[in-house]
Amino acid sequence: MRHIPAVVVVGTDGSDRGMSAVAWAADEAALRDHTLHVIHTVPWLYGTPIDPETGVVPEDVIARGRDVLEAAVSAARERCPGLPVEGELKAGSPARVLLERARTASLVVVGAHGTGLAARLAIGSTALQVATHAPVPAVVVREAEHVPWHEVTVGMDRGETEGPAIRFAFEEAAMRKARLHAIHVWSHPGSAGPGDMEPLVYDPAVVGDEQGRALDESLAAWRAEFPDVEVCGEAVHGRPARILAGASARSDLLVVGSRGRGGFPGLLLGSVGHAVLHSAHCPVAVVRPVSRQEES
Repeated sequence: MRHIPAVVVVGTDGSDRGMSAVAWAADEAALRDHTLHVIHTVPWLYGTPIDPETGVVPEDVIARGRDVLEAAVSAARERCPGLPVEGELKAGSPARVLLERARTASLVVVGAHGTGLAARLAIGSTALQVATHAPVPAVVVREAEHVPWHEVTVGMDRGETEGPAIRFAFEEAAMRKARLHAIHVWSHPGSAGPGDMEPLVYDPAVVGDEQGRALDESLAAWRAEFPDVEVCGEAVHGRPARILAGASARSDLLVVGSRGRGGFPGLLLGSVGHAVLHSAHCPVAVVRPVSRQEES
C-alpha cells in the first residue's frame, strides 16, 4: 500500500490567480487535516534575472520573492486559523520545483495562469505541465471565490468501475458533504467485445438507456463504499469536453483522469482533460493512474 504524505503543496506567483490557488489549497488542507506547503519560485536561466557570471539570483529579486511568499503564507493562515503552513522560496522553473515537491505530497495545487504573457492564455504553461506530469492529483484553480454548489463532478469512461479519479472524486464529495455527479459522455455505441464492429445505425434512446444502466452498475460498488455520499449518475450523448465544462458551472470541483479515452499509455493528458483545463468554470483535479510500483 502506497504511503500518502499529509501535505498539500501549492505554488503561487503573487498574482490574483496564484492567491486563488493558495486560498483553495488552504481550505483543502484544512479539510484533510494536512499541512499546507506554499512555494514561490524566482526566475533563473532563460527566465532571468540571474547574474550570468556568478549564476546567483540578485538579492532584490530574492527580496521580492520573500514578500510574495510571506503574503501567501499570511493569507493562508488568516483564511484557516490553526492550519499548519510552511513557506519555501526556490530558484528555478516553477513547474519543475512543484513537480519535485509533489513527490512528497498528497496533492499539488496551482493557479490557472499568472502574470505576463501567460495571463493572456486560457491556461498557463506551469499549470499545464503540473497537471500533465504530477505524480499525485493536481488541481488547477481559476477564481479566488466560487459560489458553493456542494457538488463534485467526475467524468467516467464507459465500463470504468475503478480507478484513482473515481476514488478521489468520492473522497472529495465525502469530505465536503457534497453530492457527487458522475457523468459518462457517449458519442456512439460501444462494441460488445474485442474485435467486434460498432453498429453504423442505432437508436440513440435505446443506446442511452444501455449506457445509463452500465453507469449505474459501475457506480454500485462505490455507493456501497461511500454510503453517505449522494450520487447522481448521468449518461449523456455529446462531446465529453463540452458536457463536462458545462457541468463544471454548477460544481465546486471537476475531476478527470489524466489518460486519453481508451487508456492509451502514450497520452499523459488526454484531449478531454486538456480541453476542460481551458474551459472549466471551477477548479479541475487531474488524477493519473497509479503504477504497480507506487502501490507497493
